[in-house]
Amino acid sequence: MTARTTRRTTAAHSRIAAVGAIAVVSALVLTGCGDQTDKSGSSSDTSSSTKAPLADKLPKDIKPGSTLKVGSDIAYPPVEYIKDGKAVGIDPDIADALGKQLGVKLEFQNGKFDQLIVGLQSKRFNVIMSAMNDTKDRQNGIDSDTGKKAGSGIDFVDYFTAGTSILVQKGNPKGIQSLDDLCGKVVALQKGTTSEGIAKAQSTKCKKDGKKAITLQTFDTDPEALLRLKQGASVADLNDFPVAAYNAKTSGGGKDFEVVGDQIEAGPYGIGVSKENTELRDALQAAMDAIIKNGDYTKILEKWNVTDGAVTEAKVNGGS
Repeated sequence: MTARTTRRTTAAHSRIAAVGAIAVVSALVLTGCGDQTDKSGSSSDTSSSTKAPLADKLPKDIKPGSTLKVGSDIAYPPVEYIKDGKAVGIDPDIADALGKQLGVKLEFQNGKFDQLIVGLQSKRFNVIMSAMNDTKDRQNGIDSDTGKKAGSGIDFVDYFTAGTSILVQKGNPKGIQSLDDLCGKVVALQKGTTSEGIAKAQSTKCKKDGKKAITLQTFDTDPEALLRLKQGASVADLNDFPVAAYNAKTSGGGKDFEVVGDQIEAGPYGIGVSKENTELRDALQAAMDAIIKNGDYTKILEKWNVTDGAVTEAKVNGGS
C-alpha cells in the first residue's frame, strides 16, 4: 500500500515519545524490568560464525557465536510479533540477516516499549529493535516535551522508513480524514509512542482553533488500543503506517479497519545502541550495508509487502 507523506509542524517523535520522561523514572522502573521480559523470546538463526563475512567487525568483547540481546515490544505486527512462541516479523528477519553477516545470534526479549531505552542503558539489552524512530532528541537525550537535556541519549543505525497513519473502523462511520477531524473525539493509542506525541500536539492545536480537545485513551500495547477501536469506544487509533496497513488488511479478514488520510511525516527506524558501544554500532552499520547490497534486505521487505519503506544505505543517526 502506498501513501503520501504529510509534514507536521510539531517536533518529530519516535515510537518512544518522551526520552526525558524515561530518564527521569529510570531509577523507579529498573527493579521491575525483569517482569516485562518474555522468557520465550526467540533467537535469530545464523550460519557458522567461521563463515560470517563481517565477524572481524565485532567488538573484542563479543566473540563470533555469541548471543546479542535485542530489546523489543513484540506486539506490533508486522514489524515484530509472537507466532507459535517465536518472535517473527520485519525486525526479526532483518536481525537474522545481520546475525549471519556478523556470526552472532540476535535474541529478541519482550519488554514494555516505554522502558526499552532504560533497559539498553542499564545493559539489560545489547541493542533495541522495536520500530523505534531515530530522532535528534533521542540521539542527544533531549526531552521532546520540555526541550531540556534529560539523559545521555543513544545512537541509531537506520534501517527502514515509516510515518504515522490514522486507522478507523471499516467504512469510516465517523468520517475521519485528517488529524483535524479528531478534535473533540476519543482516540485510543499505545502510550509512550509517536502516536501519543502526535495526538497531544493535535489536541493542543484543537484548543487553539477554538475546538474541543482530543480525549486520549492510552494503553501498554497497540492491540489493546485496536480492541477499543473495534468495539467503537474510540473513533481512531494512530500507529506506524506498516502496522496500520497490516491491521487493515488482516483484522477480521479485512473487515474491521481501514487507513484514512495521508501518512504523517515519515522518518527512519533505527537500531538503538548505547553511545559508549561505537564498535557494535559500526559493525551493525556494516552488516546493514552488506544485506542491502547483497539483496537479502529487499527480499525481506518484499516478503512483508513493505518495500515502500526501504532505505538505500544504513546511516548512523540520520534522523532529524
